[in-house]
Amino acid sequence: MEKQRMVFVQVVEKPARKLILKRGRQATEYFEYCEEVGCEVWGVLSSLKGALYEPLGLWLPAGLRPPGTSEYAQGVEVPGDYAGPIPEGMELIGLPPCRMMVFQSQPYRDEEMGVVITSLQEAIETYRPEIYGDEWADEEAPRYQLIPLPERGYIEARPVRKKKS
Repeated sequence: MEKQRMVFVQVVEKPARKLILKRGRQATEYFEYCEEVGCEVWGVLSSLKGALYEPLGLWLPAGLRPPGTSEYAQGVEVPGDYAGPIPEGMELIGLPPCRMMVFQSQPYRDEEMGVVITSLQEAIETYRPEIYGDEWADEEAPRYQLIPLPERGYIEARPVRKKKS
């Protein structure tokens, strides 16, 4: 019998902010992105002063993807009034306020990482935000993932909005 995995869900309201990001060309997920762009982007993003929190792996909605750029990118959110440096090859874009549904797995062992990520992504795909008066709003903001850390679990977030009555 497969081990049952607990998923924690919370809704977070995000203010208007900016995003420093490095785009890919065709990548749809992390490993494709690393093949195209390289894996050093995360380190550059981690070193930026003024970031709101840690770097993100992002799935950008069509409205935030110029022609010839990929769905998947990496970036870090900074305050809306950020005026600091932008690393070479990266860009700064504005993000409007949004509502995010954040999903987090339980802590896991290193060797379980792939199964945990797949399991959480499947949980997101079958989750029904309507139960709580929300609906998916994938076109309004990037979906994102945090670096998988066994001690805190895997975290991914997807945009939602209040469902119209």
